[in-house]
Parts: sequence; structure tokens; C-alpha cells
Amino acid sequence: MSSILIVGKDLPDSLDFAERFAAAGRNVYGVARSDAETDSFESENIFCSTWNKSSAVSAHSLIIKAETKLNSIEEVLFYFDTNYFCSKFEIDKTEEISNAVDTMMNSFFYSTSELLKRIDQKKEKILVSFLVKEYPSKCEILTSKTAVSVPASGIVSAAQQAFISTAETFAANVNERNYLSVLLARCPVNNEFYKNERQIADWLSQSMVSVRAMKNPQTVKQATTWNKVGAKVQTGFSLFK
Repeated sequence: MSSILIVGKDLPDSLDFAERFAAAGRNVYGVARSDAETDSFESENIFCSTWNKSSAVSAHSLIIKAETKLNSIEEVLFYFDTNYFCSKFEIDKTEEISNAVDTMMNSFFYSTSELLKRIDQKKEKILVSFLVKEYPSKCEILTSKTAVSVPASGIVSAAQQAFISTAETFAANVNERNYLSVLLARCPVNNEFYKNERQIADWLSQSMVSVRAMKNPQTVKQATTWNKVGAKVQTGFSLFK
């Protein structure tokens, strides 16, 4: 049984998502929305804790807690659900910028940085996946055909692009590390799975298995290629180099 750490969408908001990974035979460690909810999901093989998203120290602690609880971590998923963040930061308010940056940007900057340091310390094979569930910006709605009429706020759109850049930068690290593989996945708003997190999770779970079963080494070009949710995952690369 493999173990996965999920960062980006807190429990219980991501419970459907986490349950599908648990149903696929994984031990799951996630982030709880509050301390009162950290013990609510253990009966489902889902464990969690809280962390300070504006702190590198707390990001490191989250990784260690997950390792300790699950004994090891073979997979990590960073999940940016833009539509979910739109509900939290609907409009651009000056007083919310700091919290928005911590929640949608700094949290990923710190956690990916601390994870890479931990990976380099252990030098054990690991698959790190990035999933972005996209939502159009005001510019995209005005310049392209889309069924969406209400755009993401400016800060959410900026954070979405920052996440995509962070994912691609992280993926390039496979060039120097034969123990690291990366899977990038995008789910645009017109994707047939967009409104069904269980289907997205099932596809991603199966895609992770496919990546880990590949026999050829993963190149930087392959690692930085985005896969469309629902489509066949890019082949020709492997977790085991």
C-alpha cells in the first residue's frame, strides 16, 4: 500500500477527493481546515493536521508529520482548485491580499521548497504530482468563447498562474535527481470531469500508477509536459530510472 500527501485543498472540502485515493488502496495524509477536524477521518484511512501556510518551518513540519504517521511517502499531490479559491476570494479587496497570497501562493512556495529539500535528504524514489483545476480570468472571458460569465478575481487568476509556473519549475528538477518523477495535470473549465472530483481523483490515481509503471527514464521535457485530465497520460517515462 502506497502513501500520499495531499496539499492545496483542505479537508473536509477535499473529502471526496481524498476518499477516492483511500479507496484505491493508499494511505492518505491531508491538511485539515481546523484543529477540531484533524481526527475526523481516520476511520477512512485518511489522516491530517493543520499548518501555518505562511511559514516554511510549518511546511517542513507538515511533511515530517505525514512521514511519521504513514511511515513513508511515495507520492505527493499539490492541488490548486481555482474554482474553490474563487469562492474564498471573490473580489479583490486590499484587506484580503495578505491572506490570499499566503493561502494560494506562499503555501505552495514553502511546501514545494521544503519537500524538495526533504527529497534530497532521503534520496528515495518519489512521484510528485501537480493538479490545477482551472478557471478563466476576466481577460480570458472577454477575449475567448467560454460558458463562464463571472471571472476569477485578479488575485486568484494571478495565483493560478503562479501555481502553474511553480509546477513547471519543480518538474525541471528531475534533470538532476534520478529519484524524482513529476506528473503535471490540468483540468480546464470545459473538461467533462470538471464538476466531479471523484472522477478527477480516479483518473489521477490511475495516471500515477501508470507513471510509476513506466520503464524508461523521465526527461525534463516529459516531466514538464501538462496532461489533460481524462486523457491518456503521457507515456515513455518512469518513476524508476
